[in-house]
Amino acid sequence: MEGSATKTASSLLPPRAESWFAAQLRNIAPFVTLIFLVALFSIASPSFATLDNLNNILQQISVTGIMAVGLTFVILTAEIDLSVASVANATGVVVAFFTAQDSSVNIANVPLPGWAAIVIAVASSAALGAVTAVGMTIIGIPSFIMTLAMLQIGAGICALLVRGQIAYAVPKLIATLGNGSLGPVPWIIIVAALVLAAAHVVLTYTRFGRYVYMVGGNREAAEYSGVNVRAILAAVMIISALCSGLAGMLGVAHFGSAQQDEFDNYLLDSISAVVVGGTSLFGGQGGIGNTIVGLLVLGVLNNGLDHVNIDSFLKILIRGLILLAALIVNVYAQRLRSRRRAAAS
Repeated sequence: MEGSATKTASSLLPPRAESWFAAQLRNIAPFVTLIFLVALFSIASPSFATLDNLNNILQQISVTGIMAVGLTFVILTAEIDLSVASVANATGVVVAFFTAQDSSVNIANVPLPGWAAIVIAVASSAALGAVTAVGMTIIGIPSFIMTLAMLQIGAGICALLVRGQIAYAVPKLIATLGNGSLGPVPWIIIVAALVLAAAHVVLTYTRFGRYVYMVGGNREAAEYSGVNVRAILAAVMIISALCSGLAGMLGVAHFGSAQQDEFDNYLLDSISAVVVGGTSLFGGQGGIGNTIVGLLVLGVLNNGLDHVNIDSFLKILIRGLILLAALIVNVYAQRLRSRRRAAAS
């Protein structure tokens, strides 16, 4: 019944239009959603469509955006990383742990210079990603289970280091990038834009990027083509951890403190940004452009709902419904793609 419904819906279009629609559905739906939300909130609230509010939206999605970059690599290979928020939290705590605090907060007994604290934090995030990579590619643990375990490990590291305290000091470079500005533009927006741009270049114009799409599109065919699938999977998990680590350090500076469970809500946000934007959960389809649109959809939605003073509990429900709609589009697009392949063969 489901297959016949799909066939009926798509057969209303001419063959060439149906082919284009099947290929572009997951790109069109998020963009149309974004335009609709911008128009809706611009009409509902005069304070929404302003440059100051655009700046607010971009700041609000910057930390999520950096995390979502790493997740885009992972999801393109048809895997998942549930540890991104936990790794971000752990890295943010580590960079603060090794930074000299004021007299009221003395977390680390031997505070280090700022550059050393940053190096240790980055190395920590890379190490967490490497552990995930080994578990997946060497031991053979599915990514869902492996990253779920790493989520708990990251939370445990945070609890062990902070022990219920809150750290406020971070290295000067991190403080500037997380909470400073270059003229009227906050540094955190610039960093997020640079990370997104670099990831787009890697995925679009490099051999590694092509391999990522190949592994997600057809893993068996990628192996037959000589692609080292295990190496690609390990690399994307480490990239995800490094992106989460950077997001965690900048987030701590932006929010003004490092504490346990600070980034817990960012797991759903970062996954939602990638999926709502149209990157396929089945791998091989999507990219950074989709993630950017997904980030803007979530940013506009959250900010716009605040402007119209909607019930905070209803806000959560609406976000869930939009994510569900994105998942339905994702699955429907995959079915159309499978039908096209079957027809071509």
